[in-house]
Amino acid sequence: MSALTEQARAKVNLTLRVVGRRVDGYHDLESVVAFANCADTLTLEVGDELSLTTTGPGASDCGDSTENLVLKAARLLAARVENLRTGHFRLEKHLPVAAGIGGGSADAAAALRLLARANVIGPDDPRLLEVAKLTGADVPVCLESTSCVMTGVGDTLLPLPLPAMSCVLVNPRVAVATKDVFAQLGLKAGRLRVGVADVLKGMTWPQSDASREEWLRLLEKGTNDLEAPALAIQPVIADVLAALRAADGVLLARMSGSGATCFALFADQPAAQAAAADLAQARPGWWVHAGLLG
Repeated sequence: MSALTEQARAKVNLTLRVVGRRVDGYHDLESVVAFANCADTLTLEVGDELSLTTTGPGASDCGDSTENLVLKAARLLAARVENLRTGHFRLEKHLPVAAGIGGGSADAAAALRLLARANVIGPDDPRLLEVAKLTGADVPVCLESTSCVMTGVGDTLLPLPLPAMSCVLVNPRVAVATKDVFAQLGLKAGRLRVGVADVLKGMTWPQSDASREEWLRLLEKGTNDLEAPALAIQPVIADVLAALRAADGVLLARMSGSGATCFALFADQPAAQAAAADLAQARPGWWVHAGLLG
């Protein structure tokens, strides 16, 4: 079998509400999620031995390869699929790590898609979703890599007909551990963060033919509840948000996930690319990407 390749696209939380913390310690969330056209590339060469090699500009940030979520996902799937064909993974790392855009989760999800292809496992096989949940909270949404509302602990996904949106993603090249951000949030187990009425009240989402402006008005009403605790850990996030909000033509700027990556939406690609060029020149140490969300 020739080598198989998948793209591991960056996940962007356009909104993120922390509903509460369950008695088991996990947090219930509600988030509008989109995926960017920047990605890591994962390749599988089917063979007898499971292994991983990491290359690319972000390879040195990945740490010990034995702890990589790609291998964790593969081992968990092998425990559930008899005689699973695995082999050597090559990860070309471009996305920043511990950055709030699901880089490691996207890599693990890409590994599951590759293994499913190599073993003729259907994309709706329940074992894939089971392993995705066990691998990490963002892996299920990255397995689909389509725009959606993500609720619960990341395991309930409602597809959303988001239109393509021009964006700029910026990371100041500082890692932020998700567990530290939730610890800073300080929500005790078994506690709700919002009122019961807010939890029960359903959101009416635009239809598939809704305009980008209609979607933007809805997204502007949202927030990212993890922004304040992330800022307390890494104040440089405030600099990123200020730079994005000062860009010409910006429509909305917010932090993604648990940070430190932030996004800004623009009316079109020329505006996004011009803003990204200005930011890259002003802040050469930052990771900057201009592209599309969808």
